[in-house]
Amino acid sequence: MRSDPDAVLLDLDGTLVDTEGLWWEAAAAVAASLGRRLTRADVPHVLGRTAADTAAHLLPGPAPDGAGALAERLIDDYAARLAGDVPVMPGAHALLTGLAAAAIPTALVSASPRRVVDLLLPRLRHAFHLVITDEDTTRGKPHPDPYLEAARRLGAAPGRCVAIEDSPAGVAAATAASCRVLVAGPSGLPSLARVRACLADGAG
Repeated sequence: MRSDPDAVLLDLDGTLVDTEGLWWEAAAAVAASLGRRLTRADVPHVLGRTAADTAAHLLPGPAPDGAGALAERLIDDYAARLAGDVPVMPGAHALLTGLAAAAIPTALVSASPRRVVDLLLPRLRHAFHLVITDEDTTRGKPHPDPYLEAARRLGAAPGRCVAIEDSPAGVAAATAASCRVLVAGPSGLPSLARVRACLADGAG
């Protein structure tokens, strides 16, 4: 008999919606205002990270002054860019519809703040059982805290949850939380059958 996951935990930016390019553009614009040009070396510090982490990366020093204000600038710039067309990733609607039909609990686990998540949620047309945002844990991805908090609130065992991510920071967070992890690529989201197989075979 098939055993479904306790829950499926999904990243938002770059996984369900094609927004990572917009976040990079926002970070690059703010960096340029500081006289910095982002390069490939900055990718691990920008993609999949919280605005606070990215702001701290853009400013010098171990505890830079002004990081909070810079994080708000990043969020404002990013939110403005979301006003345009934001494509949903291929396979996202099909997977979310399948999970709902199978009555498998779903949680959105995002490094973005809630005001950004609230802009994007209507485009997914899915009622998540839980939404975890940057404000819900002290540490964000790549730390396991967001995924552990999602599992805790759902009453699920992390090892019986399947996490779907696209960024190295997100994959590291879900792996550290002991979730089974599937990586979403440019071709989009995995099928419901693949999600079920991931739990069965432990592969990602």
